[in-house]
Amino acid sequence: MTNGWLKDKNIVIIGGTSGMGLAAAAFFIQQGANVIAVGKDDENVHAAEKALPRNAQLLIADAVQPGTAKQAIEICAAAYGSFNGLFHVAGGSGRKMGDGPLHELTLEGWHKTVDLNLTSMMLSNQAAVQWFLQHKTRGTILNMGSVLGSFPSPAYFSTHAYAACKSAVIGFSKSIAAYYAKNNIRVNVIAPALVETPMAQRAANDEAILSFIKTKQPLDGGRIGQPDDITGLACYFMSDYSTFTTGQVVYVDGGWNVSEGQR
Repeated sequence: MTNGWLKDKNIVIIGGTSGMGLAAAAFFIQQGANVIAVGKDDENVHAAEKALPRNAQLLIADAVQPGTAKQAIEICAAAYGSFNGLFHVAGGSGRKMGDGPLHELTLEGWHKTVDLNLTSMMLSNQAAVQWFLQHKTRGTILNMGSVLGSFPSPAYFSTHAYAACKSAVIGFSKSIAAYYAKNNIRVNVIAPALVETPMAQRAANDEAILSFIKTKQPLDGGRIGQPDDITGLACYFMSDYSTFTTGQVVYVDGGWNVSEGQR
């Protein structure tokens, strides 16, 4: 890919200070974009300051709070003159909050997992759509799903609230893609499998799971994914090369959804 796919694009990344969001922020800037990266964790934000070029702007804020995405979009438009696209990456496992198999799932775990993965996305997408409509401009939204939203793996990944949320990401994204297509607002989803991020450390350090992954994600030697595996596709969706593409879900899963996986 040559430099400049995102030249003059002004993009907000919700969850852009670690893992796949941080990798995307760095790549988007390399491709010519101006980026506002939003993160909740002070430590991640400070690490992102060192990892990203000086022209990147960082915002410490919680994606679950109603004003976060709106604030980031306003900062983006004020700093760069416009706002062109939103990449919503924020989310994560609710395992430590009470998510798990349905017979063990706590109500608190359900609510916190839904807020983290679904409410935050609704709020950011709403803020983006409102901005595009108010300014009568086209725009693009890219949401982060998960292979678990469509292709479960009960032996090792049995967090049912999380799976429900990631399935809902697809339904929500397709629904708003259909509704706002007439306004030239595009909405798409990337659905990765197991990727080595801070959220995935439980699985990434479990020999039994890694052995399973060798046959469940058989591409490239049967490995765990890396954040850079999604950056090229994310760049495509945020660029003008995808002007005629909306309502799509692309699995970046190393073959997960077409492989049985052997333990």
